[in-house]
Amino acid sequence: MDLAFSSCFYGLCTGKRANCQVRPFSSVFGTKRKVFKLKTFPCLASIATPATQGYDIELENKKHELLCSIQETQRGLSTTADQRSSIEESLVNVEAYNSGEPIDLVKLNGTWRLQYTSAPDVLILLDAAARLPFFQVGQIFQKFECLDQTNGGVIRNVVRWSIPNLLEDQEGATLLVSAKFTVVSVRNIYLRFQEISIQDISISEELQALIAPAILPRSFISLQILQFLRTFKAQIPVRDPGRESIGGLYYLSYLDDNMLLGRAVGGGGVFIFTRAQPI
Repeated sequence: MDLAFSSCFYGLCTGKRANCQVRPFSSVFGTKRKVFKLKTFPCLASIATPATQGYDIELENKKHELLCSIQETQRGLSTTADQRSSIEESLVNVEAYNSGEPIDLVKLNGTWRLQYTSAPDVLILLDAAARLPFFQVGQIFQKFECLDQTNGGVIRNVVRWSIPNLLEDQEGATLLVSAKFTVVSVRNIYLRFQEISIQDISISEELQALIAPAILPRSFISLQILQFLRTFKAQIPVRDPGRESIGGLYYLSYLDDNMLLGRAVGGGGVFIFTRAQPI
């Protein structure tokens, strides 16, 4: 980490007004003595001490070890008992650095890419994609919308998926699970799921050619079919207006500018995210 510093001269760091009087030699013409007053500027210095430097370097090393431990695991789908033990140890080492600190909603706001999980409801999707030739799972994100909030916000679980030859590879469609969340303690948030939707369908070139061949005049009906598929959106509410919506407790065990670690309370698995571009 770079050491930030600044230099001040002539006693300006004291914060007092510094006067510099220049007394020129008297001339034969009787020139009056001139007094030059030097302006005062605040001296601000931000010094990274060896202790804080060592702390930051150690933390970054622990984060690097954690990311290395989840390599070759296919986001958690393919892990051995020894790998899971090593990952848990590395996870705990990082979690120890800001445990007990309140959730910073400004830092939490934004898009996070899933790098690893042991949550069964996510692994079942990854397993299906590995086993079924007609199903693909692309990137998985968790998007928090809480920038201007003080006690909660909205969380959206975003899963990119596809059907080969029908939809574009990896990102042919989006499964979106939306929930509202409330901060219930220093590190815990409570989720109330609102809706599941399928949207952003992007059909493959092969399917487009089948529906509306480029070599033939495209009819109004074929163009309408293409437009319908591109704008299709299916929404399924997961809450009953007369009852409280399905929910769950989520423990945010570590958070900084580029890494988010979480645990679903009740044995729901762990999650490792890194910061991603907005979606």
